[in-house]
Amino acid sequence: MSFARVRNVYTKCGHGVTLVCRLLQTIYCENSKCRWSPFHPTTCKPPSCLKTCQQYKTFPQQYSPQIDAFCPTCAQQQ
Repeated sequence: MSFARVRNVYTKCGHGVTLVCRLLQTIYCENSKCRWSPFHPTTCKPPSCLKTCQQYKTFPQQYSPQIDAFCPTCAQQQ
């Protein structure tokens, strides 16, 4: 099972809300320089891996839309 992380950033108050959504299919990175890739060499280990390989997930597994509104908490206080 794979998950996508969506972090909604609300520009009017600067707050962010993280949502975790289950993906219906597993998404694999095909880049050997991505530590999440099945093509990433098993011999690539820290500390060199931290300097040469991508250490974080990107779109579509991590997505951060900028929303021109107040976050739900701040919107209730308005």
